[in-house]
Amino acid sequence: MKPARIISAILLAVLAAAPLFLTARAAAPPVFLQAVKRPCGEVTVAAASDLTYAMNEIAASFEKETGCTVRLSFGSSGNFLTQIENGAPFDVFFSADIAYPRKLETEGLAAPGSTYLYAVGKIVLWTSKESKLDLTKGLAALRDPSVKKISIANPAHAPYGRAAEEALHKAGVYDAVKDRLVLGENISQAAQFVQSGNADAGILALSLAASPAMKDDGRYEIIPENLYAPIEQGAVVTRAAANPRGARMLLDYTKIPATAGILERFGFTLPGKNSSGAIP
Repeated sequence: MKPARIISAILLAVLAAAPLFLTARAAAPPVFLQAVKRPCGEVTVAAASDLTYAMNEIAASFEKETGCTVRLSFGSSGNFLTQIENGAPFDVFFSADIAYPRKLETEGLAAPGSTYLYAVGKIVLWTSKESKLDLTKGLAALRDPSVKKISIANPAHAPYGRAAEEALHKAGVYDAVKDRLVLGENISQAAQFVQSGNADAGILALSLAASPAMKDDGRYEIIPENLYAPIEQGAVVTRAAANPRGARMLLDYTKIPATAGILERFGFTLPGKNSSGAIP
């Protein structure tokens, strides 16, 4: 074959392979999986307390996949909102109320367009296994005189506390039990009150009631979702993030099927899916 023909053949082969090359590039792994070769450093996370067990598992998986480090802080969403507004150095905020990330965006304190609805939470009525309370009666069971203290999160800054209060009102039992309510600083503390025996019953996040730490100590009844507004939970990258790349990687990681599966396992409903009212 003449040199000119050889060169023409090579050029034709390169041009023919170009679409395949471009397709391969388009199908490249998401940026967070490419980070194995480029560790993203430390990602600081403010997370609502209902995420304690789920987020610990998600963070461990994320670290293993990427080589990044995640530093988690758990608390009430309302308190975290105030802290971030006052300059707290969190990279990403996982709130139990999507209204808080949206507020940060409106105030210019979050990366524009980064707010993401990652899950919808549920509340349950929880009591210890030793309790004789008939949970099949739902919230009406709290009228029982044996129930001296009822634990809920503080409605002033905890979305799960607001949901609990709303459900009590709609169930028609709030006035009967309001003097027996014990307020936790966040939903985790509310769970601690009833798990330790300092309260006789509690209105808690399903994600906590379904955790191994509480599953063996008590029993629960899911509260009908028509008794309270949907607990839409949202995340956002903060404007003050010291590691915005790591924050976006973690936010993207919550969107993949494996991570969504972790959230479902802890009783969360995923956006766009119907609630079954049950967990595995």
